[in-house]
Amino acid sequence: MFDFMSSFSRSSPESVPSITFHEATPTEVGVQRTSEILNEAILSSVSSVRDSLPKEHHGHFDTLRQEIIDFTKAHGISKDALSNPSLLREVTDKLSIPDLERLALLLEHFEYLLAHKEPVKEPSKFFKEAERFYGLKEQYDFQVSLLERVGVLKDGVMEGIDGEKYPIPTLEQIAQKLYEQRETLETKRDQGFTKLLLVPFGMSLHALMMRFRQFFLDYQKAHPRLGVQTENPLWVDERYHEQTDVGDSPALRYFPKFLSTAEQSYTKAQVLLLQKQKVSSIPGWRILLLQASEDNEEEFAKIPRKKKGIVRGKKIPRPDIEAGELTKDYLALLVASQADPLSPYHGESGMTPEDWMVAFMTQLSRTDHPLDSFQNEIESRACLIGSHFPRSAFCPEVYFAQKEQLVGFYRTGPYTKRPRFGVRTVIAL
Repeated sequence: MFDFMSSFSRSSPESVPSITFHEATPTEVGVQRTSEILNEAILSSVSSVRDSLPKEHHGHFDTLRQEIIDFTKAHGISKDALSNPSLLREVTDKLSIPDLERLALLLEHFEYLLAHKEPVKEPSKFFKEAERFYGLKEQYDFQVSLLERVGVLKDGVMEGIDGEKYPIPTLEQIAQKLYEQRETLETKRDQGFTKLLLVPFGMSLHALMMRFRQFFLDYQKAHPRLGVQTENPLWVDERYHEQTDVGDSPALRYFPKFLSTAEQSYTKAQVLLLQKQKVSSIPGWRILLLQASEDNEEEFAKIPRKKKGIVRGKKIPRPDIEAGELTKDYLALLVASQADPLSPYHGESGMTPEDWMVAFMTQLSRTDHPLDSFQNEIESRACLIGSHFPRSAFCPEVYFAQKEQLVGFYRTGPYTKRPRFGVRTVIAL
């Protein structure tokens, strides 16, 4: 595999960095090859290049191609430069070292995919660290397999509410995000946030609920010991309908700062648009870290009842957020913590219905233990304050009822305060 960094070598006279391209023939060849790859990624017939790869790698091709496109747009690299080696050298001369390294990595991986008909296998420095701290590959493979099994993923992509195809984040992309945010994530890792969750956020909520329903029906049939068989193991409040998150004025909005107003929250369509405009994001998806259970690392941490929580973390000790508080107070706590880097909850946010369904399927598949089984004396119902119904100032509430063997999607008001009712938080990468 050609070393693109040899094409983008940097000399540093005194303290002012500048990019200089070597005059040696191999480098000139490398620059030419770089230009060819960019041209192939963006300007040529995408379908013919994509179809030359095995079907299982189409999603990976789409992801890498989109990353290159986003990178070139963000850094003002014109289409003309992509097919002109001299012009390409000129524009890359203005890139910072981290950006230069990022472009080199993207191009190396894209060339490898086209040449070898499979993604790069050797571990990067990003991956090594992610594997060490998070056991990333096993978690990633499990998530991808689950999403394929339930029908969310097909050929590595998910269909969004806008009809667009959104490739699942690659292992390398996630590893890089973990590496880039390693300083802030060190504190959260110390507090137990090590569980990966890949959420197809851009998918219609109704469509995901139907996949979720079928998943649970299949699980019940495969586990007759549960003792209860239901034709519909999903109880859904009337506010969750086919258009709940669709259109310009949907009932459900995301990432509120206040439950009673839509002014500081977003529709799903707006979130997707913002993701597409941000180079570092992966449109259509939420990449999350959740807190692992202290008792069983295969499970997500439970929402503890009042006075049943524990404190985790040495650098910044984090007391559990316990059940039994007002809905609005939970949201206010997380909003305030965003501005306070010393808060034990800094960087955390509430869950959405999409997050919760993937978390439920993940935990049940791994452990046979349903998430938020509130009818015992330990767990609680979950208030999903990462989303809300602004017209009523309510937010989604969800639970698993062990006796009836069903999952309930309800809603709850800002002043709700019950002993078996709380929140679970996430770290969004």
